[in-house]
Amino acid sequence: MKGTNLGELEELIMLTVALLYDEAYGVAIQKEIKKRCNRTITISTVHAALARLHSKGYVDSRYDGATPERGGRRKHLFQVTKSGQKVLEQVKEQRNAIWDAIPEIAFK
Repeated sequence: MKGTNLGELEELIMLTVALLYDEAYGVAIQKEIKKRCNRTITISTVHAALARLHSKGYVDSRYDGATPERGGRRKHLFQVTKSGQKVLEQVKEQRNAIWDAIPEIAFK
């Protein structure tokens, strides 16, 4: 099906959404990727990828309550859907199959 493949950044963001679970919002995702991958991405890039993943049905979202610490703004929280979990598992299986097929001599 056209448009359902994951790009590398989309995969990374989805994995981070799953990792953060109930605290997965734009800035937290951005910070976690910087911490774990030493990769700097803009918040607009995070939001654009989340929008693509949402349109593909791989993440869902909801708004959390407003807090004084956030100036009364609500957090837009994300969660991986069952479809998203399935596609992540497929990507993992594909990568593992390729890794397993590489002959030992290839890296000598």
